[in-house]
Amino acid sequence: MKLVNPATEEIVGDVEATDAAGVDAAIARARKAFESWRKVAPADRARLLRRFASTVDGAIEELARLEVANSGHTIGNARWEAGNVRDVLDYYSGAPERLFGRQIPVPGGVNITFAEPLGVVGVIVPWNFPMPIAGWGFGPALAAGNAVVLKPAELTPLTALRIGELALEAGLPEHVLQIVPGAGSVVGERFVTHPEVAKVVFTGSTEVGTKVAAGCMAQVKPVTLELGGKSANIVFADADLEKAAATAPYGVFDNAGQDCCARSRILVQRSAYDDFVSLLDPAVRGVKVGDPSLDETEMGPLISVAHRAKVWSYVPEGAPVIIQGEVPDGPGFWFPPTVLAPESAQDRCVREEIFGPVVVVLPFDDEADAIRIANDTPYGLSGSIWTRDVGKALRVSRGVEAGNLSVNSHSSVRYWTPFGGFKRSGLGRELGPDALDAFTETKNVFISTED
Repeated sequence: MKLVNPATEEIVGDVEATDAAGVDAAIARARKAFESWRKVAPADRARLLRRFASTVDGAIEELARLEVANSGHTIGNARWEAGNVRDVLDYYSGAPERLFGRQIPVPGGVNITFAEPLGVVGVIVPWNFPMPIAGWGFGPALAAGNAVVLKPAELTPLTALRIGELALEAGLPEHVLQIVPGAGSVVGERFVTHPEVAKVVFTGSTEVGTKVAAGCMAQVKPVTLELGGKSANIVFADADLEKAAATAPYGVFDNAGQDCCARSRILVQRSAYDDFVSLLDPAVRGVKVGDPSLDETEMGPLISVAHRAKVWSYVPEGAPVIIQGEVPDGPGFWFPPTVLAPESAQDRCVREEIFGPVVVVLPFDDEADAIRIANDTPYGLSGSIWTRDVGKALRVSRGVEAGNLSVNSHSSVRYWTPFGGFKRSGLGRELGPDALDAFTETKNVFISTED
């Protein structure tokens, strides 16, 4: 698999794709490693995960530079992403010694529960955030005592491969975490169908996610899905319009819009619509698009030429463009930050996930209208609400059908809190204090005390 730098179109690597036999061999190794890993004392497993976090910390810059070259992420974002892997490992290193069961009062004896690891967990990672999403899967899975086989996206395997090496450098037992690059139709499919893979964690498109879920259900295999989004950024007239407009581009153009949490629909109360758009114009034009290796760059290129063509299909000739930024000349899969003002809420740019730096602006009348428009989508992953009225913020938060909402902010992800979506945005939750629940089974044991 030849890997291309999205900013320069230069070849940056060539990774051999794993065939079906290779996947089966990796799963067999993982199953064997699991039998010993699950028996590692909780304190020792915690110590190894802390060492893994420390080893990643020492490689932050190396991992960030790899991500810039392989994925086109800005260097600032890439450093944060590598740091997130470290932080997730550090957070879940506290879990092995706190993987509590319960004692449940029953007549005639003592009843206790245990949180047992599942076995081999298959983690399938997308190309838009290769490092964090990998860590969200393998961090809690390893902490719970599972072995992990991880498939990075075909386009962006380099950081995952390096993290796999860092795990060994940190002292994790061999084959407890294996990186298995290759095609989704080979590696990912085998994770779904192989009877020794006890659970699949998939992040990607809703279309592929439904197929993964169907395959897992055929085997009664648990699955966690984090899928698409078409999140709303709701701006009320009583909000701090200057701040809302200044931050709106970064709620959708971060990572060039290649983010399931992107606030790609801006809903503005009609009485404030014109003022907001006038404030949004300089904010959009001020986004610094360019060489992702430079510290001052705020937005890099799209991942591939094919993906760029897909994004352009949402901005055809004559599209209702009201604001558009600039991009560099020359090679690279660049796309300008673009704001559309469609006349119809049924336009495909309003209905479909674009996954690029394109946002639509729509007016609404009141709270009920804002909630109605926000919920008029098959997705429900994230969103923002801008208002100075706390009561209104809470009412709208409860009304919007989405898993992760921010008030006067665009923050979606914190490793301390649960992350996941409503409706066709996914199944289950990742991160937060309860993440290990998704990587364990509850075993109930009754001990009779009767004579």
